[in-house]
Amino acid sequence: MPRSKLKKIKALSRLPQVAQIGEEDIKSRLQLFLKNGRELTLELGCGRGDYTLALAGQNPAGLFIGIDIQGERLWYGASQAEALKLNNVFFLRLPIETLADYFPAQSIKTIWITFPDPYPKKRQIKKRLTAPYFLQLYKKILHPGGILHLKTDDQKLWVYTQQSLSDSHGKIIEQIPDLYSRKNITPFLQIQTHFEKKHLVRNKKIYYLCWKF
Repeated sequence: MPRSKLKKIKALSRLPQVAQIGEEDIKSRLQLFLKNGRELTLELGCGRGDYTLALAGQNPAGLFIGIDIQGERLWYGASQAEALKLNNVFFLRLPIETLADYFPAQSIKTIWITFPDPYPKKRQIKKRLTAPYFLQLYKKILHPGGILHLKTDDQKLWVYTQQSLSDSHGKIIEQIPDLYSRKNITPFLQIQTHFEKKHLVRNKKIYYLCWKF
């Protein structure tokens, strides 16, 4: 692993707005962040936390948590949260499969899945963040009527997710096959991640899906 990445991963433990799996106080620090009971939004596979940070800036009354397993990417988001003094932002470095160990049933208002790895090969289907296993996990921790959003540059993942939702009794609220062909996009959909900007430079379409259970 490059030395710069190792430095960023090591620096995570010194940042106040991030906790990592394996730390003894991860749950107590998370509960301290959640103690005031404000509406909670998760960004899964958040990378550098671009969406988490922007959503938190748009809605200071809510709480926002970005989750990823890549420590060097989380370093960017946690560093920015500290620099911008965003006290409604927190980051967790942990596998998404373990969400139910940290968030009780019906505790999440909104989930964002932003440009996840599409895992295109058939043998990788179970790893897709919109596979049936993950959808059942989200259903467990979401409030009744809680909303999920997917933004992706991968059309096959977008189509797969629609089928997966049908099998899991999800109700699609909105589906857009080319997000930026629309006029008057809402502010929370105008947020662009580091990877999304790269996709747009290459003239790739951005696919959007919104649903609930």
